[in-house]
Amino acid sequence: MKAAGQGGVSSDRRLASAASRHRMGHKPKVRAASFKPGSTLIREWQGRRHEVEVLRDGFVWNGEKHASLSKVARLITGVRWNGPRFFGLREVDAA
Repeated sequence: MKAAGQGGVSSDRRLASAASRHRMGHKPKVRAASFKPGSTLIREWQGRRHEVEVLRDGFVWNGEKHASLSKVARLITGVRWNGPRFFGLREVDAA
């Protein structure tokens, strides 16, 4: 990345621009996770192996169809999870 004095855009300027767009109601574009129908996602949780089949319009876990991977992750763990993150399909943020 170029420094502000070298023809690049400063981080303060980018932040101000993003804040301005947010105030005007513009939401950032978020890349949706895309899974190939017919794929099987596997996760071990508390010593039990969980397999989820990917469909065109949802997911099958334990013989039941669910609309979202996050719903499946919640049913497995009992708490809210980002589904793709739970199944290891997203990087974990560095703390």
